Amino acid sequence: MRRRLLALVAVTTSLVLAAFLVPLAVLVLTLASDRATNAAVREAQGLAPLVNTVDRETLDVAARQLSGDDPQDFPLTVFLPDGDTVGLPAPSSPAVELARTGSSITVERDDGREVLVAVGGGAEGSAVVRSFVTDDQLRDGVAATWAVLAAMAAVLLGLSLLVAARMARSITAPVEALADVAHRLGDGDLAARAAPGGPPEVRSVAEALNLLAERIDQLLVAEREEVADLSHHLRTPLTALRLGVESLPASAERGRLAESVETLDSGVDRVIREARRAGREGVGSGTDAAAVCAERVAFWSALAEDEGRTVTTDVAATPLPVATSADDLAVALDALLGNVFAHTPEGTPFAVSVRARDAGGAVVVVADDGPGLPPGAAPLERGASIQGTGLGLDIAVRTAALAGGDVALGISSAGGAQVTLTLGPPRAGGSPSRR
Repeated sequence: MRRRLLALVAVTTSLVLAAFLVPLAVLVLTLASDRATNAAVREAQGLAPLVNTVDRETLDVAARQLSGDDPQDFPLTVFLPDGDTVGLPAPSSPAVELARTGSSITVERDDGREVLVAVGGGAEGSAVVRSFVTDDQLRDGVAATWAVLAAMAAVLLGLSLLVAARMARSITAPVEALADVAHRLGDGDLAARAAPGGPPEVRSVAEALNLLAERIDQLLVAEREEVADLSHHLRTPLTALRLGVESLPASAERGRLAESVETLDSGVDRVIREARRAGREGVGSGTDAAAVCAERVAFWSALAEDEGRTVTTDVAATPLPVATSADDLAVALDALLGNVFAHTPEGTPFAVSVRARDAGGAVVVVADDGPGLPPGAAPLERGASIQGTGLGLDIAVRTAALAGGDVALGISSAGGAQVTLTLGPPRAGGSPSRR
């Protein structure tokens, strides 16, 4: 925007200067030419009275003296009625013959301007006094004046651009500040607010942006509280379920049920904590993807063993920091592994691999040997699913997006489904954390 304003001012100022200076430059050239021509006419007219009053020798001396040696002097030649010439020699031209008829004229030539003054009253006819103005004399002082005009134009153009730059900055600086606040809001900094400044229109936009940020913050707070309340309502049936499990006779089955209840209880606690977490606190803080994946695979391995599933793991031995929290990554992995158990028959093997990403971060691949995805399925769209609510993969997609990555679906080597979760490295200031 600033460049466009400067370009507009530069073009406008240049047009104004051109409209003013071009005619002025032509006028300067015309005035210089007229000044030199009038001076030549005056010298020729000053010599004219001597043509019929003095003898030829005196007239020749007078003509040569008036011609002089100064570059500003003009050569004078007198063409007498009998064809002789006095003064500085010069060729006779058709213009001289025309002047003999009694007409004083000025003739343009390639090398200058010829001034002819007719002198009548002689017994033998009219004489002609010739003066010649060279091109240099016609343009005397023009170059210096044009240089002054060009310097003045450059100074005026520079001043206009300087003033335009100051004015453009007063307009663009508040707009750039608004853009910075909008980017901060987009990155999750809900505390970002714009300082109203600049023109009234820009101040109005800043106030509207602040109102929008306040409204977004209010809506998020209300939504988090509602989710927390709904999650808290699960406490009653969960407590009843725990009491029912504890009333069962001691057995391995009771132990597994108790463990499942504890897992469900932990999940509800995590939902409440996440719902009450302010804004997007912790997003991009960083965690070790290898450690989190190893933990979640170990957790699901118990259920896999009960269902007769073979689990193949390939987790990097070194830490792989990624731009997401440990809880968010665990939820995303639980969603992917839960889909394997929910949508493949018992006994179906699956594999989990975690490797370093070339650009930093990690790549997590969950693949199974099940029937795979049916043709035309688009489970990555929120709410779209072959079975269930359609939110499982959406959780993974959102986690990957917040971590600067993405989710891709494919076909495993055994013909089943394969989900590739790409996670970017932690942002500046983030540090890996372990669960």
